[in-house]
Amino acid sequence: MATTTTTTTTISFLRTPQLRRQSTTLACPKSTCFPPSVFPPLVVRIRGRGSTPFTVSASLQEKIGGIKKTWSDFSSLNYWVVKDYYRLVNSVNAFEPHIEKLSDEQLSAKTVEFRCRFREGETLASIQAEAFAVVREAAKRKLGMRHFDVQIIGGAVLHDGCIAEMKTGEGKTLVSTLGAYLNALTGEGVHVVTVNDYLAQRDAEWMGRVHRFLGLSVGLIQRGMTPDERRSNYKCDITYTNNSELGFDYLRDNLAASSEQLVMRWPKPFHFAIVDEVDSVLIDEGRNPLLISGEASKDAARYPVAARVAELLIQGLHYNVELKDKSVELTEGGIVLAEMALETNDLWDENDPWARFVMNALKAKEFYKRDVEYIVRNGKALIINELTGRVEEKRRWSEGIHQAVEAKEGLKIQADSVVVAQITYQSLFKLYPKLSGMTGTAKTEEKEFLKMFQMPVIEVPTNKPNIRKDLPIQAFATARGKWAFVQKEIEDLFWGGRPILVGTTSVENSEYLSALLSERGIPHNVLNARPKYAAREAEIIAQAGRKHAITLSTNMAGRGTDIILGGNPKMLAKEVLEDSLLSLLTQKIPDLEIDRGPTSKKALSKVKVGPSSLAKYVCKSEGKIWTNDEARTLISQSIEMSQSIELAELQKLMNEQSEMYPLGPSIALSYLSVLKDCETHSYNEGLEVKRLGGLHVIGTSLHESRRIDNQLRGRAGRQGDPGSTRFMVSLQDEMFQKFNFDTEWAVKLISRITNDEDIPIEGHSIVKQLLSLQINAEKYFFGIRKSLVEFDEVLEVQRKHVYDLRQLILTGDSESCSEHIFQYMQAVADEIILKNVNPKKHPSSWSLGKLLKEFSDVSGNVLNDSFTGVTEEALRQSVAQLHDLKTIDIDNFHLPTLPKPPNVFRGIRMKSSALKRWLTICSDDSTKDGEFRSTVNLLCKYLGDFLIASYLYYIQESGYDCAYVKEIERAVLVKTLDCFWRDHLVNMNRLSSAVNVRSFGHRNPLEEYKIDGCRFFISMLSATRRVTVESLFRYWSSPMESQELYV
Repeated sequence: MATTTTTTTTISFLRTPQLRRQSTTLACPKSTCFPPSVFPPLVVRIRGRGSTPFTVSASLQEKIGGIKKTWSDFSSLNYWVVKDYYRLVNSVNAFEPHIEKLSDEQLSAKTVEFRCRFREGETLASIQAEAFAVVREAAKRKLGMRHFDVQIIGGAVLHDGCIAEMKTGEGKTLVSTLGAYLNALTGEGVHVVTVNDYLAQRDAEWMGRVHRFLGLSVGLIQRGMTPDERRSNYKCDITYTNNSELGFDYLRDNLAASSEQLVMRWPKPFHFAIVDEVDSVLIDEGRNPLLISGEASKDAARYPVAARVAELLIQGLHYNVELKDKSVELTEGGIVLAEMALETNDLWDENDPWARFVMNALKAKEFYKRDVEYIVRNGKALIINELTGRVEEKRRWSEGIHQAVEAKEGLKIQADSVVVAQITYQSLFKLYPKLSGMTGTAKTEEKEFLKMFQMPVIEVPTNKPNIRKDLPIQAFATARGKWAFVQKEIEDLFWGGRPILVGTTSVENSEYLSALLSERGIPHNVLNARPKYAAREAEIIAQAGRKHAITLSTNMAGRGTDIILGGNPKMLAKEVLEDSLLSLLTQKIPDLEIDRGPTSKKALSKVKVGPSSLAKYVCKSEGKIWTNDEARTLISQSIEMSQSIELAELQKLMNEQSEMYPLGPSIALSYLSVLKDCETHSYNEGLEVKRLGGLHVIGTSLHESRRIDNQLRGRAGRQGDPGSTRFMVSLQDEMFQKFNFDTEWAVKLISRITNDEDIPIEGHSIVKQLLSLQINAEKYFFGIRKSLVEFDEVLEVQRKHVYDLRQLILTGDSESCSEHIFQYMQAVADEIILKNVNPKKHPSSWSLGKLLKEFSDVSGNVLNDSFTGVTEEALRQSVAQLHDLKTIDIDNFHLPTLPKPPNVFRGIRMKSSALKRWLTICSDDSTKDGEFRSTVNLLCKYLGDFLIASYLYYIQESGYDCAYVKEIERAVLVKTLDCFWRDHLVNMNRLSSAVNVRSFGHRNPLEEYKIDGCRFFISMLSATRRVTVESLFRYWSSPMESQELYV
């Protein structure tokens, strides 16, 4: 039989002279030649598929590179920091022999001992080594896992408030137990923050066994929990949650109407946090603020009309787009055509505004692609997180973009929203006095972490050397050539048996590659945001390391579940159990499209299970008909039971034939039996996969950040395993188009050399060029994040003031609430006075008539009757006399010839309050200095006292219960503050968009935002005080009419 060898031509940029002599050098025509400093001479290397290229010089380069790397490591600051941490490791190891001898009770009692020592004045640093040794021993007993020395270093890095960069598979989840336990000893609460509910639940159940064994309480926050459940979980020593739930709980607490509705630990809800995948939370998600919105719009009908107009407009003729910042600009022709279609004279007419709707429709048309940025499910447009590949059902694009997408797809338009509360993750996590994080990829963003969060990144050494091979990037002129080459590489490796993980950037790309492989009859798994695949995420990724396994995934595969060579025995055992028992427990055949999905099972080796492993224990299901979901839930609960109950206890429960445990113990014992067979199978298959070279990762596009690419690379070569990675990119990929990178030179270059544009370019120079493009993209997005942080810092100060004030009102006692009311009334009186008088001018020139009218308008019918007869002339004569007074009794002060305020300032508390207000008036810097400054101060005191005294006298005379009065006061304070804060957020969002235009006038947008934002905030606080005082006076003058509003 004749055999043929397929050869491919690879164009390599090589610098080594020795290799150039071994190859054929092609001269480049003058029209396409580049300076030597930019590109070295081109070399064409012909090699057969699977053959090995010339490697003598490459070996020499590898040795030189190894020497350089060793010297670089030795000379880095990180090296010496890690070396210093080994002193702590030695101390922990010294404690280990003593800790090992302790009984379970004695080990658990250590927590009480540590807390006593802390209360008596010892610091956490003095307890740290022994506490880490205790956690290490507890993990060994409860989890069968002992912290490696490098994991001890990771725990110390977390405790010091730094970011621990640990490679994939190095046990970050176990490391978190060290920092969480040590800081929980203070009793102030520790938050372990993950990126989704699944990981939070997994870690709380898994690592929580260590903490519970040591006597700490462990809480878990999940979507759908009630306020009572959240409150009890936040009160625990250690609380596991995800970043979005934490942020929304904080915002909801600051929208609560009473202290009983609060769920976090107020007044200090934040103490110490460990953020898993910290780069994802603080950097990748940093561009997306958390918003709580309320419905506000009446313009839903305009969106479909604008969508139809957008279809009429042609890019390049009627509008231009900027992919980099997703902006659209209408041309003159586009404006005319849009105005004709909409039958309006001006798109920007304030009375009939169409511009915003047309712009959003064009953005939805050009930038928001179906199956890339979103998917349509059940009549809704659901956002796909570009960084994780997961669907985010609760998230919506703001500023009308989501409605424009719904109109484009012909879906029901949901109402526009107005922002009620908002915060960015950067601002949220800055609220923690002490913050730490873990990730596998943070070093490239260390400068950003240091600048924004003062958190250094410490690279923690791996427990075993990393032997993964990162092959050079291959660049293709066309997307067609790239996908054909990806398909060919997958096919070649598949027949060899190596597991393959292919990373794609969108649902669309993953399904396109899946179709190519299906045409070739290659079995594979797909993992993307579609529900039929996403539901099996953990299962697919857990088995992606098995022999012959092929997994096509979006970024969902970048984080979370480890890919173990040979497969995850626990997940495999669960799968075997479900396959065997579902047919016994239920009569309904599951929908394979929904429940199982297209898999590569037929290519995977079968697990050999002993004859007594299955169905031996399952004997109690006769006569019971389960639904498929019920049966799966039962199996999952039984597996959890097998992990938490001892074997002897399970045997006892099964033998008792208890009605309480009709089937659970039987399935749990079956699982344990199957697990042993699966562990043996996975171990043997893992050895075989290692001999084949381990997991091979293929990236099909460069991302906008090197970190995302490194996350995908990190899936291979975990814990010293062999593995390899290869990135294949097309010069037609979105990143090159988005940033307008010039790639025409490469296409022309390949065309000059060969007629086939699908040949890859490979070599050090092309890698350098592509990485420089990535770095430029990173700098661009860093600039955006930096700008957002700087703008948000303005709002952050304002938010802190408002939220602190709000919590003080909600959680304070009745006296503090009354004090707020008095301060508001005095401030309102001061503002009215200072608006109508000038301390530098004689009282004869003051607008006292206007002052009296405003004062009466604020107080309404509640003002004491004795004041109603005061005229402008009487007030002017009385004020004029103040200037000649030599001494004043401030406790009993009133203006000469004018009525005294009601006598309600009796007792030490009321007199002390009045004195504080007087001192505040005298020290107010906002009041102008002048000859009549003291007269103005006395007028402020008189009218402020009269306002407060009239209010108190009216309430006393009305006979209302004191508790009822305080309840109404608190409700009015909170609701008025919320109303004005909501309007302020809308104004600040509009301002942030408007100030950018001022850059054309050579003004700094940030400085303009700060100045106008401060002015808006001062006006907002002034209006809040004024409306609060008016509302209270109006309420008590007619309580029955106002009752529905505030109770």
